[in-house]
Amino acid sequence: MATPSRKDVTDLLIDWSKGDQEALNKLMPLVYDELHRLASRYLRHERPGHTLQTTALVHEAYLKLVDQRDANWQNRVQFFAAAAQVMRHVLVDYARRRRASKRGGDYCRLSLDEARISSEEKDADLLALNEALNNLAAIDPQQSRVVELRVFGGLTVEETAEAMGISPRTVKREWSMAKAWLHRQIRNQ
Repeated sequence: MATPSRKDVTDLLIDWSKGDQEALNKLMPLVYDELHRLASRYLRHERPGHTLQTTALVHEAYLKLVDQRDANWQNRVQFFAAAAQVMRHVLVDYARRRRASKRGGDYCRLSLDEARISSEEKDADLLALNEALNNLAAIDPQQSRVVELRVFGGLTVEETAEAMGISPRTVKREWSMAKAWLHRQIRNQ
């Protein structure tokens, strides 16, 4: 089966935004593998024995994406950025529930080195990263969004620029400042 073009996916997203349910039926097989890779990337950073499986994360994210009645999808980058954000929220909610049930016990961990934020030997948990990102969003929403798209969405600098409607140079600058800020925040927790 041929790989779908960006235009095919974008056209289906636009048709789906206009209420065409058949477009959604055609879209999901085209984006499923990429959603699965994205979920797999997230879960690779989780602790060993994590009980949420890749397919379950994809399906939960899919249900939340489909439930967005007022979504105005414009292109595939925007869609995958939204999917990354949804997956982040699913994992954070999962970690919170697990932490609450274990009273602070064995909660999810995300390697910041692999998220391109910290050194090899330093790990911080997903909840700490989420809290730091929320704090960053309060003082600089654009930097927070850049981090979310780059780390959780796996988007390139160019794709992030396209999704946010800013220049790649601005993305690089915001990315650099946000990494340094997050590293300090997480190290000082």
